[in-house]
Amino acid sequence: MLLTPNAMGRKVRWGLSLTTALIALFMLLPIVFIVLLSFGSSQWLVFPPPSWTLKWYGQFFANPEWIESVWVSFKVALLTTVFAIALGLPVAVALVRGRFPGRNALYAFFTLPMIVPVVIIAVALYALFLKLGFTGTLFAFVVSHVLIALPFTIITVINSLKLFDQSIEDAAVICGASRLQAFFKVTLPGITNGIVAGALFAFLSSWDEVVLSVMMASPTLQTLPVKMWTTLRQDLTPVIAVVSTLLIMVSLLVMVVMGLLRRRSESR
Repeated sequence: MLLTPNAMGRKVRWGLSLTTALIALFMLLPIVFIVLLSFGSSQWLVFPPPSWTLKWYGQFFANPEWIESVWVSFKVALLTTVFAIALGLPVAVALVRGRFPGRNALYAFFTLPMIVPVVIIAVALYALFLKLGFTGTLFAFVVSHVLIALPFTIITVINSLKLFDQSIEDAAVICGASRLQAFFKVTLPGITNGIVAGALFAFLSSWDEVVLSVMMASPTLQTLPVKMWTTLRQDLTPVIAVVSTLLIMVSLLVMVVMGLLRRRSESR
């Protein structure tokens, strides 16, 4: 029996929906398991857990080393975000508004950290900072994280600038504002969503970074991913599941903020 085009279209849509659901389930199941294991009573990460407890959360918050690593991660991610925006915004404006030779090559240069394997960047920066005596310092963490966060900031701001109607800025100049005043009072508020999105991407890229952080860490200065890595090498404790759950929660929170910003931008 031949299927009508509508019936065939429905079958294709059902097939695509089922495939998408299976892929999403495959990706989400490990996350669900790790969250459930953080509440399990077994110290061996047994699934399903024999019973439920908050003991591992208590151990995490009672351990000053874990809390210190959280604070270091937050401080590094915050500084990375600030410097990534401070550097990425003028670079994005220059690449969009500028008319100079080699602009495409410069764009490729700034996005290179997204293409080059992180381990290569980490080894190169480690050799440089070791020679300069900066390894194991907050400066080394921030500089290395800004290097990998900058491309995300530049790309998001560039997209916002390309979507912004420059004639509005030109109208402000015609009305008597200087080009600099028009940019800060008209253009900058108009691309705020792109700047905030770039800041969130920069924060997440720093917050979750492992390879660079391992190379820059010292026994007295470790980010949360580095602390997780060193703990995993010594003992497979359910506290790791607790930390993983907290990292997932932070990432979900950032995704929710980005979703709200997208809806706000679409409503405008």
